[in-house]
Amino acid sequence: MKPFSFFLIFFILSLFTTQAFAQQDPIIGKWKTIDDETGQPKSIVEIYMRDGKFYGRVDSLFRKPGEDPNPKCDKCPEDDPRYNQPVLGMEIIKDMVKDGDEYTGGTILDPKKGKIYRCKLWLEDGKLMVRGYVAFFYRTQTWYRVQ
Repeated sequence: MKPFSFFLIFFILSLFTTQAFAQQDPIIGKWKTIDDETGQPKSIVEIYMRDGKFYGRVDSLFRKPGEDPNPKCDKCPEDDPRYNQPVLGMEIIKDMVKDGDEYTGGTILDPKKGKIYRCKLWLEDGKLMVRGYVAFFYRTQTWYRVQ
């Protein structure tokens, strides 16, 4: 076998192997978010990996009768590119890095309040624990996997 052919085959196999491992990460997939203040379901967030980091995008929203079916992030900081953008499809989790059994180093946006928090994620009994921090204060939500 020629050296170039060997390199090409090795490169293709490594791409498939890397993609397979990335898809096996336990937080990747769709999660039902539950409001920690009301206990009501808010949305479905899809968590995915891009360039070695984890991100989450709003896949769908649970809306009550009379609520705007397609709300915008009108309370987001005006210098944030998500300001006045539709919440549906919005990337609300950014730049999370796996650190042992936790995912840290990124941020999470609460589009309803327009607040951006430092974030930590971890799995507990098959549920995704989502914690947003401001200084020493934090809020934790429990998200449930969607099949």
